[in-house]
Amino acid sequence: MQHEFDLDPGVIYLNHAAVAPWPTRTARAVVDFAQQNRRFGAWHYPRWLRVEARLRKHLAVLIGAPSVDDIALLKNTSEALSVIAAGLDWRAGDNVVSFSGEFPSNRIVWEALTRQGVELRLADIGAIDPEAELIACCDADTRLVSVSSVQYASGLRVDIERIGEYCNARGILLCVDAIQSLGALPFDARAIGADFVVADGHKWMLGPEGLALFYSRSAARDMLSLHQFGWHMVEQVGGFDRSEWQPADSARRFECGSPNMLAIHALEASLSLLLEVGMAKVAEHIADRTQAMLDHIDRRGFALLSPRRPSRRSGIVTFHVPRTDSQRLYDALMQQGVVCACRGGGVRFSPHFHTSLDGIEEAFGQIDRILLTGQSNRSS
Repeated sequence: MQHEFDLDPGVIYLNHAAVAPWPTRTARAVVDFAQQNRRFGAWHYPRWLRVEARLRKHLAVLIGAPSVDDIALLKNTSEALSVIAAGLDWRAGDNVVSFSGEFPSNRIVWEALTRQGVELRLADIGAIDPEAELIACCDADTRLVSVSSVQYASGLRVDIERIGEYCNARGILLCVDAIQSLGALPFDARAIGADFVVADGHKWMLGPEGLALFYSRSAARDMLSLHQFGWHMVEQVGGFDRSEWQPADSARRFECGSPNMLAIHALEASLSLLLEVGMAKVAEHIADRTQAMLDHIDRRGFALLSPRRPSRRSGIVTFHVPRTDSQRLYDALMQQGVVCACRGGGVRFSPHFHTSLDGIEEAFGQIDRILLTGQSNRSS
């Protein structure tokens, strides 16, 4: 599948936890879609709807959803989380439990509920047993637990099944931000007992920005009141002359207006590649690259800020070079074409299954050269 990735020779791409480069088939799908619009307008719209249907099926397979009816296509993770936060019937005294260090999208949306008397409780993600810390924060007033399956800064993989088992036994809703899992690791929404799963497509799913998955279990879906309305969210979609309407029974009820057909064509192509390779194989390749990065870090005596235990690892590896400013090191790496991120107090590398081991070795070689020349402002 290496032919599917045509990065510039001067680029070593280690930033899939932020925004991913598109596969060749994805870029081709976007060009083809643009050409259809240029030459025919919406003449082939029925064909586009078939692409949309395939995307929903791909997403259902990717997360182990019982039905495509559980899949909605929203703009981004923040919108999906906001649909949940605005849709639940909160009572003063309710609380939401999450982890410290979550990405702002999975914190701000719950903090905004404080004006309704809802408390946000944050468990220590740095604890030896973070799941136990989170469970200890829950009580009879906990309405919802909202956590990331993989932490964006450290790459810590959370034991979602353990959390799901606890929540399901007590009637607590479970929302999973899977943006750092989907496309990188196998995922099963039913096995973990998730009520909601949210994730943008532009990271490990190798798609564009502006399109996200929103999975809602049927029973949980009915708990959400609607605050966005339009022609697309009704059961009889296309019945423009009907005076009576009702929300769609499926998760499409959360899609109030016209779909992002351009992004739909792109993400459908990207997911077709991942499913062809198989998520087990994708995860295996990512694990190999994670181990390679750990080996490079250990040989150089850098400080690992990500989990070392295999069951806790993901595709994210964050590290700090002693006596070195991480921001300056990141800036220097970017200048050399090593595309990465500065997160969690260190430099974050996040390769995908297609990333070459030689590329990873060259990235660490660039670090060696940067440190040798003093570009990272190394201090004593």
